[in-house]
Amino acid sequence: MDVKTAFLNGGLNEEIYMQQPNGFVIEGREGKVCKLLKSLYGPRQAPKQSHEKFNTTLISVGFFVNEADKCVYYRHGGGRRSYIVLVC
Repeated sequence: MDVKTAFLNGGLNEEIYMQQPNGFVIEGREGKVCKLLKSLYGPRQAPKQSHEKFNTTLISVGFFVNEADKCVYYRHGGGRRSYIVLVC
């Protein structure tokens, strides 16, 4: 599975503001900034926020994190084994 919008689904734990994007500046309000409600590709927090949301979701449905490699998740039970590997 290739998740192209992973960074766009991460929440934010802190307040982050950005300059208004080119082409969206309102005349007379050039000094205003935008408060981000969701993560974007640019901020340094985006990969961490995205991974934390993914991690929380997998753990909530019964997966465990491999201690040797934090990008490998596993679940065993009922004679079945499931693995998820995050590749960047």
